Amino acid sequence: MRGRKPKPTQLKVIEGNRGKRPLNKQEPQPRRGRPSCPRWLKGEARKEWKRVVPELDHLGLLTVVDRAALVTYCQAWARYVEAEEMLSQYGGVLKSKTSDYIQVSPYSTISKQNALLVKAFCQELGLTPASRGRISVPVPAGKPDDPMEALIDGD
Repeated sequence: MRGRKPKPTQLKVIEGNRGKRPLNKQEPQPRRGRPSCPRWLKGEARKEWKRVVPELDHLGLLTVVDRAALVTYCQAWARYVEAEEMLSQYGGVLKSKTSDYIQVSPYSTISKQNALLVKAFCQELGLTPASRGRISVPVPAGKPDDPMEALIDGD
């Protein structure tokens, strides 16, 4: 498949369908909800799950089928953190004990690869300022966020 990947219909609706193109009325609509955290997810990956999932759920951006993407994101984050810790400990360059051969630390490669994965998933999940700027979340009923609105409404 060539060209840009299609934007999900729900995102087009939220954004107001700026392109005015026909919406896909047959797009699958997974059930909204917070996916369960796998028991085997440990350490830094589990911490990241506990940090991001409640926020994404609060924004209404999660469905029950998002588990695999979230797990992959959290594992990439954990591997990135581990590689950065190792780089801090051992440095980014390794020198052979038997010769003058110098090489880049494998942790640099691991860090870079996982940073790219984390960035890609952050964009997909709305975890960057730019990706959030393209999403509009409806304000829940109740008190208005704007103090002037509260005055106008008489609250």
